[in-house]
Amino acid sequence: MSLPRVHVIGLGPAGPDLVTAGAMQLIATIPRQFLRTERHPAAQVMPQAQWFDRLYESASSMPQVYQSICEALVSAACEEHDVAVQIGAVGEVLYAVPGSPVVAEHTVELLLNDPRVEVVIHPALSFLDLTWARLGVDPVELGVRLIDGHRFAVEAAGQRGPLLVGQCDNSFTLSDIKLSLDDPPSSPVVVLQRLGLPDEKIFSVDWSDLDREVIPDHLTSIWIPEFAAPVAAEFVKLQELLTRLRAEDPWKAEQTHDSLKRYLLEETYEVFEAIDSYDSESGSGATELCSELGDLLYQVVFHSAIASEAGWFTLSDVALAIHDKLLARHQALEQVLGAQLGSADVAQVVALWESSKVREQSRSSALDQIPAGLPALARALKVAKRATGIEGYVAPVDSARLDFAELDFSELDFSELGTALLKLVDLAQERGFDPEEALRQATDLRIEELRSVERAGSENP
Repeated sequence: MSLPRVHVIGLGPAGPDLVTAGAMQLIATIPRQFLRTERHPAAQVMPQAQWFDRLYESASSMPQVYQSICEALVSAACEEHDVAVQIGAVGEVLYAVPGSPVVAEHTVELLLNDPRVEVVIHPALSFLDLTWARLGVDPVELGVRLIDGHRFAVEAAGQRGPLLVGQCDNSFTLSDIKLSLDDPPSSPVVVLQRLGLPDEKIFSVDWSDLDREVIPDHLTSIWIPEFAAPVAAEFVKLQELLTRLRAEDPWKAEQTHDSLKRYLLEETYEVFEAIDSYDSESGSGATELCSELGDLLYQVVFHSAIASEAGWFTLSDVALAIHDKLLARHQALEQVLGAQLGSADVAQVVALWESSKVREQSRSSALDQIPAGLPALARALKVAKRATGIEGYVAPVDSARLDFAELDFSELDFSELGTALLKLVDLAQERGFDPEEALRQATDLRIEELRSVERAGSENP
């Protein structure tokens, strides 16, 4: 059985003179027409089309806009198809986008991946054709990368060659692009606006003035000929260095995930110690904390390199996995709490977070996947936190307080000691304390007291 059909055309990079003859023929023959945005110089060739501009104002995010457009197109195509099949035809709609359907068009990507419709792409000129002509460059020879201005910080990460940044349609986007680089290009960048139109503009601007001297619109792009200090370049350099050292250093070459476990644990505790010595207000200890976090990051990169050599996963996979995991859990919170998320009770958020992890990890029990190798207090606290998400569970904190008041510590046996410690963990969980941290700090105080005793003894032999 045939599927509803969506024909996708491009209106070219400028005015009606750059719309292809093929696109004009489809406009003349397909009655049900849609236009992604009216804000295009060639939109006048589709006076009967329905526009989606209102979605840009009502949606909370760009992905939501794209998804809503896709759903509207699929729904319209299905409506046309229901009527057409009665006469043995295929229902179809026409969807027009600025430029070319295959260049930076997320709605088209969504349509192509939608099994409910058949999508027919028709070729068109893109803004890239005019850009290369105006700049006088061969993008293949230079290895130019096209970047979405709305995702500059992510898509430009690790890039070394020249970049063309499209979708620079507002001042906030330009500001985000400018602030993404700690060490920006020293040479001016080129701003290209409304190419192919009578008011076309091409001019150079210093990086620091990008969001001050440019008045952006939906036909604005930025050409960065020299990208000497790419976002995340340090990550790339670290990864490349470790790859070289694994090939040249016999000790590093023979390490495995198992052999590195103790170093990972050691570095973690050294980060703990650096955090204790760090003062966020004065900045004291910041250098030490930065160094220790680097040592911990090195362990993550090292494990990723070993897995990459075996063909299992890379450092990019690690970053993507935690990104997707955090996003999915946050979306689960948004789905339940909605606009109240920012002001929600912390305990409620933690419980929902834990329940999302249960679904995500396909756990049959809230108590699954609690590492047995955790320090005893940390393991007990994780159990106590998981317990708050178990329906019908009531923490025995009130009775624990009464028991402590009547407890004879002089007669405490091994089993009772464990029970007493567990009740302290329950009490810490109720109060929002970390028992492991509390014990560490109390131990630190005892160490200082003992050192005072030692000093007093050495001064008075």
